[in-house]
Amino acid sequence: MPVRNAKAQWKGDLKSGNGTMEVGSGAFKGDYSAASRFENAKGTNPDELIGAAHAGCFSMALASQVVKAGFDPKSIETKAEVTIEQEGEGFSIKKVLLKTEADIPEIDEDKFKELANNAKKGCPVSKALAGTQIELEAKLLATA
Repeated sequence: MPVRNAKAQWKGDLKSGNGTMEVGSGAFKGDYSAASRFENAKGTNPDELIGAAHAGCFSMALASQVVKAGFDPKSIETKAEVTIEQEGEGFSIKKVLLKTEADIPEIDEDKFKELANNAKKGCPVSKALAGTQIELEAKLLATA
């Protein structure tokens, strides 16, 4: 398996500094700052990148679970809400809420929820965030 990489550069102090983050493949490069992390200023932040990674990983894990169970997933869309809170002098990611909607013909709600929970537990990003509360809201879309 390949080793994935990313890098970040930061200039200045925490409050007035800024930097860039980018993934090794070159698919993403974005500016970040304290204001983009702790306020709603323009730019990205480490927390939303963790959210994107978690949403993507979970969606892939769910697709794998669904196929292994004998179903054909048409689409899976997952959003991740990452909650960061001040803890003493620093900050901590306290919770990730995964909200997923899936179009999977012929699957029943109970089986879908079972597979979604298995995907939540089994995706590598969930495992990496083992010290973080991870919640799941899974919605099966009605298929025609």
